Amino acid sequence: MAKGKAQDLRGAEKSKDQNKEKVHLRKKVTLLRGISIIIGTIIGAGIFISPKGILQNSGSIGMSLVTWVACGILSLFGALSYAELGTCITKSGGHYTYIFEAFGPHAAFLRLWSDIIAIRPAGMAVISLAFGRYILEPIFMPCGVPEFAIKLATAIGLTMVMYINSVSVSWTARLQIFLTFSKLLAMVIIIVPGLYQLSRGETKHFQNAFQVHSMKLSDLPLAFYSGMYAYAGWFYLNFVTEEVDHPERTVPLAICISMAIVTVCYTLTNVAYYTVMSSDQLLASSAVAVTFAEKVYGNYSIAVPIFVALSCFGSMNGCTFAVSRMFYVASREGQLPEVLSMVHVHRHTPVAAVIVLYPLTMLLLFIGDIYSLLNFMSFLRWLFIGLAVVGLIYMRYTRPEMPRPFKVPIFIPAVFSFTCFFMVFLSLYSDPVNTGIGFGIMLTGIPAYYIFIVFDRKPMWFHKLSDSVNRSLQILLEVVPAEN
Repeated sequence: MAKGKAQDLRGAEKSKDQNKEKVHLRKKVTLLRGISIIIGTIIGAGIFISPKGILQNSGSIGMSLVTWVACGILSLFGALSYAELGTCITKSGGHYTYIFEAFGPHAAFLRLWSDIIAIRPAGMAVISLAFGRYILEPIFMPCGVPEFAIKLATAIGLTMVMYINSVSVSWTARLQIFLTFSKLLAMVIIIVPGLYQLSRGETKHFQNAFQVHSMKLSDLPLAFYSGMYAYAGWFYLNFVTEEVDHPERTVPLAICISMAIVTVCYTLTNVAYYTVMSSDQLLASSAVAVTFAEKVYGNYSIAVPIFVALSCFGSMNGCTFAVSRMFYVASREGQLPEVLSMVHVHRHTPVAAVIVLYPLTMLLLFIGDIYSLLNFMSFLRWLFIGLAVVGLIYMRYTRPEMPRPFKVPIFIPAVFSFTCFFMVFLSLYSDPVNTGIGFGIMLTGIPAYYIFIVFDRKPMWFHKLSDSVNRSLQILLEVVPAEN
């Protein structure tokens, strides 16, 4: 009998050891890490380089500040809607998952297709190029930075991000926290002297701040478009929901804290700019934060490009971490190759899903017309985000039994989805050619869906080749199917 008990105890201990060794994505995203993911991906290079799009289209300093605050509130509406989606649908994947749950696999695949062939590689390439330029600027000052040097530094930075995300979730999260604090420190360096100038009575640029004669109602939507783009990134925590510790509490709290911090920082940073620069000087500057620092800090302004580069690196890191989880979930749903849903045996990271964008992004860096591609695809982002939020409203009526630990008033998703579709309509009106090309690229996902997903009668050689590539990648990357 004692022998039997001993065997049972050994069996129980063995079972515990096996459970400890389960290969899966672990819940390592705490509240602080969640906040760092959101803030670290929202605050990119834009607020430091060129906030003039809002000023140009709003027509006055006063209206530009109102637009910054209004865009922050609208983005908060979107973020709160995603907080509800993230707590009632606890799967990772963000937009893709919510569209899949609400409208089915076909609509979700169109979003995935647009992301993987154009939006994500182009977006990552643009922010990486900004990193490469600003990390080298202090070295080459006062001369311009050679284009090849920028692309080489960009390629190194991108490779580092991919490597860190492949090696460890903890390293990625700790790096993101550090980079987020660096961004906030950079904004404090701008905000504090700006507020000091205000306290000394430097308000000449705020006189007649609301000049009605210079404001055109037809341009205001474009100002809001620029503002909403500057706040984009509040949705990235929803891409990693399965790795969030206590998501029903952490997701809403992280979103609310992050959006409050970003809105206050963005508004105060712009106020600081206007204490030193007139609206004409700001519009003439190619990098507003650098111009501000030259006026305030003199020779010490060399630090600002470094902070801008760190800000870009944080956006690269947060975006890679989040978007890889969308590919991981899409593979699990059978819409991408199986190897993308596998996890490294020892590191517990989705290595294949992390590096899948690397080849195409590197290709775009050296041969692609990235900015045109972004123009094609910018409206698709708001189309699908609006569709995901409409899905929230739709599921309120079609799936009322769904548990909703966090629930927002219906007017919040209604206002936000209307804003998204208005921006889509604005894109169609203001730039029908590029928008039409982007729409056409998205529609190529329809035949791709039927060829790769629906059509079952693929030739035997195709199945053998697919299996062989999958096995080879599995061995090469040391990944195995994740356990639940």
